[in-house]
Amino acid sequence: MTGRRGLMGHLAGRSAGQLDGEPVRRLDGGPTERATGRTAGRRAGRGWRRTAGAVALLTLAATGCGIRGTSVPVDAGGAPARVSCKAPAGTAAPGEGTQATLYLVCGSALAQVERTVPPAKGAAGTDVRLRTARALLRSLQQPPSPEEEKAGFSSALPADLKVEGPHPGDPADALRLSLPPDDLPSFALAQLVCTYGASPALGRTHAAVLSGPDHTTPHRYDCSADVLSNPDIAEHAGWGDTLTGRG
Repeated sequence: MTGRRGLMGHLAGRSAGQLDGEPVRRLDGGPTERATGRTAGRRAGRGWRRTAGAVALLTLAATGCGIRGTSVPVDAGGAPARVSCKAPAGTAAPGEGTQATLYLVCGSALAQVERTVPPAKGAAGTDVRLRTARALLRSLQQPPSPEEEKAGFSSALPADLKVEGPHPGDPADALRLSLPPDDLPSFALAQLVCTYGASPALGRTHAAVLSGPDHTTPHRYDCSADVLSNPDIAEHAGWGDTLTGRG
């Protein structure tokens, strides 16, 4: 019995040795490997490395899709240039014309400039108001001077726009444009209204009475602070009060 027990113990130890240090043959006929604690550690290490590699690949894929970290500076180009909206004061030489206040576009608002307006010309008997209105319109249609352009000024007045006097039955201070006022760009209409409203020859009423070439009733357009700061107000219904003839 003692011998048999010794033999069984030897065989049990032999089996344990195969599991802890000796080669164990794989059932698929592949190469043998040692199933030890160190082997399990190496397997766990390889699994961790595979996980870390997958994380790295996902990170690279996210970067390729355009996802950037906030710490990476992005060159968005130079800062936009600022404009002063302050034009140099003009001076009229003798015989060249008179100083007039015109309103030009600067940024998203209107700002006034002083320009030398050539003498108003017209046929004999032409009303001085109409001659002045035409001279101011021609000046607004001129491109800005280099100094004005540098300060950020521009004009939205169409080059082919014309102005005529009132039709029979219109108010005496009405002016008829070759286009209906509401068909003008909002900035252009605001420029014209505020320029006419600042002219002493037109009464300096801070407004203009305008209509189109047809027989529509003239409207009074006021050059208010809101119009100066937001010329797009011309696109909203309600700007312009309907007038009736008065002599």
